[in-house]
Amino acid sequence: LSIFYADCFDPLDPTGNISVTFDIYQRTDNGYLARVTLQNNHQYRHVEKPGWKLGWRWANNEVIWSMSGAIATDRGNCSSYSGSQMPHSCNNDPIIVDLSPEISKNRSEHCCRGGLLSAWSIDPFNAFSSFELEVRNVGDDPLGQPPNNLTLMAPGPGYTCSPLLDTDPSVSSDFGGLRQVPVLRTWKSTCAYSSFLANTLPVCCVSLSSFYNPIVTSCRNCSCGCRETDKSTASCIRPGSLSRSNEENTIEVVECTDHMCPVRVHWHFKNNYMNQWRVKLTISNYNYNKNYSNWNLLVQHPGFTQKASTYSFNSSKLPTLGIQDGVSLFWGIDYYNNELLHSDKSQMGVVTTEILLDKDPNSFTVSNGWAFPRRIYFNGDNCEMPLPDTFPMLPNRSSTLTPTYSSFTLLFILLFLPLLLLWL
Repeated sequence: LSIFYADCFDPLDPTGNISVTFDIYQRTDNGYLARVTLQNNHQYRHVEKPGWKLGWRWANNEVIWSMSGAIATDRGNCSSYSGSQMPHSCNNDPIIVDLSPEISKNRSEHCCRGGLLSAWSIDPFNAFSSFELEVRNVGDDPLGQPPNNLTLMAPGPGYTCSPLLDTDPSVSSDFGGLRQVPVLRTWKSTCAYSSFLANTLPVCCVSLSSFYNPIVTSCRNCSCGCRETDKSTASCIRPGSLSRSNEENTIEVVECTDHMCPVRVHWHFKNNYMNQWRVKLTISNYNYNKNYSNWNLLVQHPGFTQKASTYSFNSSKLPTLGIQDGVSLFWGIDYYNNELLHSDKSQMGVVTTEILLDKDPNSFTVSNGWAFPRRIYFNGDNCEMPLPDTFPMLPNRSSTLTPTYSSFTLLFILLFLPLLLLWL
């Protein structure tokens, strides 16, 4: 059941998907002009570098005559055409990639984000991207047939797309919103993500600690794969990373640890006040050659059903379906800590914040062990949690955890009780 929910439905993001909309807005002598829009509807999963790739198979003998805002990676065999003008791509199954923001030519509206799509809850304006193309050789139907076998790499595997189907035409506004202008035809597909299909190693793990227990619960051994070198080596190549290179075409090298995770999230239960809990949250990057730009962290915790204050991160509470716990999304502040830098031999890349949670004894207490998160996601990937029986526990039942003000009360009694006895 847990595998089913993890791979087929995410209760923390019940409407999460990437939609692909194919709008035909004008006919031409031998085809049509279309606008293709990718919309990221995930609340916390974004498309990172090197960006998305979109592919399909034409229904007939269509060719892409021209394109703006993106390019086809392969021109294909255009030997049947002659003259000064040639099609942009004659491939029957083209692969389309986005242009970088620095490109000044061949742009279109809402294009050229380098293939990046922000999570909807963090940056809705940059959660979509579009490009335009002229299609020819459409056959007898002047508005053509929808392409088949739509595929999406964002940037790796994991997405399965439904067929492009006819839907109500998209509508835009004209004359300052006084006039509604629908396009001629709209096809739409929905691409859902499955971690099982992605078949990737975990990228993060969680460690825990508390002020009332000196023992730190570290990440489980081999949380993200076991090391392939001896323990005397300072850096390791993660298993399977030889065939997966990042945007700089360098192999993923991480610090050699027992957990072998590129990212570790540490939750420290720091203080117990009269009406609040204080938590320190730290994210560490063990990569030696990879930064995480515009990172985000999702935390499921019963304390987030109450008011929470965060000091060094942006945060937002997210709606969920069928979950009683609160869910909060955290991300960095622009020009301050929105980039989680890589580590080097002398220093680790770290971002951290402190969180104040209002108390609600009915939803979460320390005595039952729920001072710690249920689940944590980094950039949309589920982090490996420690086993519940390894969580930091209270010393014993007699030493009931009380707010920090009680220590001051005890000190006051110890100091002034002898004076009181002398006076009596």
